[in-house]
Amino acid sequence: MLVIWAMLLSTAMIALVLSRWPLAFVSFATLFLSLLPPLLAARLSLKLPLPFLLFTTLFFFGSIFLGEAFDFYERLWWWDIALHGLSALGFGLTGFLFVFMLFEGDRFAAPPSAIAFISFCVAMTVGAIWEIFEFAMDVTFGLNMQKSGLDDTMGDLIVDALGGLIGSLTGYVYLRHDAAGWLGRGLRQFIDMNQRLYRKYKQRIKK
Repeated sequence: MLVIWAMLLSTAMIALVLSRWPLAFVSFATLFLSLLPPLLAARLSLKLPLPFLLFTTLFFFGSIFLGEAFDFYERLWWWDIALHGLSALGFGLTGFLFVFMLFEGDRFAAPPSAIAFISFCVAMTVGAIWEIFEFAMDVTFGLNMQKSGLDDTMGDLIVDALGGLIGSLTGYVYLRHDAAGWLGRGLRQFIDMNQRLYRKYKQRIKK
């Protein structure tokens, strides 16, 4: 993670010296977005697991730096699909943690199926907003973020749905059985590191 941040900063500085402004912008943008989660977590008094920080850093590195600066979206046909799936999965899990937090970790305040459904909706909403953003960038700045238009948009939304479904089902299984594979361990790690946000859940476990 630190290696990626250092590489992005070095690339940005070299690009500035060589007057390669697009590369400098992409490098700085990737670095900023990679640093945003830990900065926001510190601001909100949240503790983020190391795997989460590594995932977000690699995601921004792959989607913005490799995707835009080195044209991976054109070189690898599956690059866009993979990143959309991973982002939807991440937003599904994040949506679950957020909704579960609103109930202070009380799994009996709402059925697990309801919490999972809301988590899925969060992932789909973010995916839809991103497609609107791509359309706005194409229309406003003449970019080609949507590539083939309707086919690209619908393909992305389908992948978003699959990723969000996996994330929400992981949350559902976790609530029902206190386990859901390695994704469930990630949820438990976040909850354990932020027990004050899930007081009722931790109290029931102690009982």
